[in-house]
Amino acid sequence: MPKLNENYQNVKDSYLFAEIARRVSVYEKEHPDKAANIIRLGIGDVTRPLTKSAIEGLHEAVESQAAAETFQGYGPEQGYAFVRKAVSDYYAKQGVQVDPEDIFISDGAKSDTGNITELFAKENVILVPDPVYPVYVDTNTMDGKQILYMDGTEENQFLPMPDDSVKADIIYLCSPNNPTGACYNKEQLKAWVEYALKNEAVILFDSAYEAFVSEPELPRSIYAVEGAEKCAIEFCSLSKTAGFTGTRFSYTVVPKELVFSASDGSTMSLRDMWNRRQSTKFNGTPYIIQYAAARVLTDQGMEECMQNISYYMENARMIAETLRKKNISFTGGVNSPYIWFRCPDGMESWEFFDYLLENAQIVGTPGAGFGVNGKNHFRLTSFGTHEKTKEAMERFKQLF
Repeated sequence: MPKLNENYQNVKDSYLFAEIARRVSVYEKEHPDKAANIIRLGIGDVTRPLTKSAIEGLHEAVESQAAAETFQGYGPEQGYAFVRKAVSDYYAKQGVQVDPEDIFISDGAKSDTGNITELFAKENVILVPDPVYPVYVDTNTMDGKQILYMDGTEENQFLPMPDDSVKADIIYLCSPNNPTGACYNKEQLKAWVEYALKNEAVILFDSAYEAFVSEPELPRSIYAVEGAEKCAIEFCSLSKTAGFTGTRFSYTVVPKELVFSASDGSTMSLRDMWNRRQSTKFNGTPYIIQYAAARVLTDQGMEECMQNISYYMENARMIAETLRKKNISFTGGVNSPYIWFRCPDGMESWEFFDYLLENAQIVGTPGAGFGVNGKNHFRLTSFGTHEKTKEAMERFKQLF
């Protein structure tokens, strides 16, 4: 009889969004007359179609697979050189230098933020913010690692800062943050880099929403901070930037400078370790997806993406305006597609979820699913259509 990984007993029975889907399904069965009126502003999935550049890239890549001269089979697990160069050039346009050799192409930031834990021994102490994207917690719980939490609250604008009395080996940061929409400024990120360097820790920096940052003084990459290449791994994707939630493309940066001592006194490179892990467990992102992604990352491609992002941010503006009129405190909605607010009338978040669904047929995301500090907060996304978002806000106004 096999011995099971009993750490799975410490993971919640249901992933957050699976529980949301279950509750909505129950409601639809019990109220079939209202099912068609449900407006979903919960899961962070996009609604705008792929851009012209992405579609053209996909078509060209598919056509190339039909000819023996241009057919592509297995590709490099790290990603094709042309798309790694495209990612590096994209960073350069933001004033950040990233070596293409440090870039690894994958099928999603969710996968890489979960799989990266394999590089680190179970003895490492993990530090995550609360509230937090559930994957950071679940993957380390599955692996049996010790997790410490740093409080994100209204008092610190949901941007916890380093505490020298807390010693951690691995630090998760997400900016713009999911779920709160809060965004670290450069000085705040500098403090985190200094903490990591002082403690010989590694920052796992999730920048999946960097393209939504509109204020030029806010960094879109951890590598905008001097010294970050010596202590940080960065994860990003085109899921929200280019609407690739169903198309699947991401990139992870593991700088060559990340070299640490092994127990036997030798040194080990995290870049080499990640490369070895990927070459064993990952056969690469499909060629046609990488080709389309390279087209997206051109000036024309990003201009098209920014048009879609502007569309979503108009939705965010409508949501934020509604909350202001109702005197409901919130964060996000400016440099992020997420709006995070305190539940009205002292309600807890799952109670508010049911209340909003039953009385206004609006689906959001309960803050409790992101941690203890989300118990009385709620997340709405701006990824719907203008029409649906406007209708949802009209219902919201009438309800409160």
